[in-house]
Amino acid sequence: MSLHYPRIRISAGFDRLMVREGLSFTFHIRRHRGETLPGVIRSLEIYLDAIGNQSLGWYSDDEGEFRELNDAGWKRIRRELLEDPFPIIQLYDDLLAERRYRFEYHGKDLEDQSRPDTRDATCAVTFWLPTEFLEANGPSRVRELALQLANPLPFSSGHGGLSFNGELDVAGVGEEVVPYCFRYPGIDLPDVHAHSWRIGTRVAGIHWLNFLGRPVLEELGGSASLLARLHSPGTTVQELDGDRALVTLSQWPEAGDIERGDNLPAYRELARVLEPWLFQHPRGLTPCIPREDASRWERRFLD
Repeated sequence: MSLHYPRIRISAGFDRLMVREGLSFTFHIRRHRGETLPGVIRSLEIYLDAIGNQSLGWYSDDEGEFRELNDAGWKRIRRELLEDPFPIIQLYDDLLAERRYRFEYHGKDLEDQSRPDTRDATCAVTFWLPTEFLEANGPSRVRELALQLANPLPFSSGHGGLSFNGELDVAGVGEEVVPYCFRYPGIDLPDVHAHSWRIGTRVAGIHWLNFLGRPVLEELGGSASLLARLHSPGTTVQELDGDRALVTLSQWPEAGDIERGDNLPAYRELARVLEPWLFQHPRGLTPCIPREDASRWERRFLD
């Protein structure tokens, strides 16, 4: 049990683990495939170096079937990355039931202006880590890894921190996850696929690590102007190459605990600053959360 977050394991009546507390790092890239893909490939290499090449052992094919990520599997993944204009790449850890590691890339051909659904679409890439990685290596190493993953990517926004990692769209899972969501506001409900079609250049909520790029950082007046508006102890703003910045809200990722009165004031402060740019799904679609409660969830650091 960590002082910074609870240990959560949810089976929801299944004979295997469905959801657990973990870490996720997601980046949204509003660039054409040719500008995006080299950075995505490089970030995947950095991720594999950090977790070990054997940590990912399976991938999902076009029919949703799990296939072994052997040499033939890697060849297929590379071909889809290079040739498919709208690739969805999903790589899973070597033990599927553990929900420890995952890599997802949701690519878009943003040059195809004939498709109205690409107006606010982004290419999106996400990486999972188990909290055991954080506990073994410390938060400084995890933050360093997040920066390494971000560096090759021409992102417009990104974030990293605690999240409910698992199969959030499986029937019966949501009912068990929801009570944890509203008790621990610092644990995110990742939904990279849906967000990648809608988010544009907006920001997907408030997290331990908050990566800001164009145009949001410019509209905020730059890193110095942003820092001047943040006063919570432990909050830092680090300038990055390419007119980008990383806002870190504490040494460790924190879950908070509403029942104990910890509503994460540093997260709330940043939410107030970024409110004009925060993304809210127009149809109130959020994994696990009933539609009538979606706005309350999305505004949990504002209201």
